[in-house]
Amino acid sequence: MERVTLLQLKEQVRVDADRLGQIYAQLGERSAEDTVCRAMEELAARLAHIEKLHRKSELAGLQKQVQALVPIAEQIGMPLLAHVAFDVEHAASCGDAVALAATLARLLRVGERSLYAVWDLQDLSV
Repeated sequence: MERVTLLQLKEQVRVDADRLGQIYAQLGERSAEDTVCRAMEELAARLAHIEKLHRKSELAGLQKQVQALVPIAEQIGMPLLAHVAFDVEHAASCGDAVALAATLARLLRVGERSLYAVWDLQDLSV
């Protein structure tokens, strides 16, 4: 008898609220909001570009974009997104197409949820 297990693709993301608080304390509310919004826009654009590069099988460009995503994610308190980006970069550098597809799908899910989480935190602070 075969048994099929259905995987739940909902992963709890956490935003480092302390990190965001540091940004607001250092820059002030207006500058911090601008900085965080620009970082979020950059992350969203990079995630879309990474997905496009994967469809085109442009691994070198994909790796470069993923590496550039990490410090942005870390800057605004998205440690899980940065961690998953490292996993994607590793899978790409190993040439493991299956692992790359799986970790990239996870990166996109975590990225989307992380962006929403920061957006929600900003709404609470307004």
